[in-house]
Amino acid sequence: MEFNKDKWIKDGMIVNMPKKQKDKYELFVYLASICFDERKYTEKEINEILKKYYADFCYLRRYMVDFGFLKRTDDGNEYFFDKSVLDLI
Repeated sequence: MEFNKDKWIKDGMIVNMPKKQKDKYELFVYLASICFDERKYTEKEINEILKKYYADFCYLRRYMVDFGFLKRTDDGNEYFFDKSVLDLI
């Protein structure tokens, strides 16, 4: 996948949120791959990581879960990164 991060990210922050689903997906693949490793995270930890990239970190978290990059434990207390996303980039 060829991803032009400069189109969406400036100085480490997301400055333009893509409107097209394909572009949004590529941005989230990139973001997930640079933000997370294979450990489990609390929601607070996820929020702290994501707010470094975009003010509406809840939006980022929701899309990462919807796209399947972040998974939640059955009780919803912890999140973990699905490393198979790395095969997509």
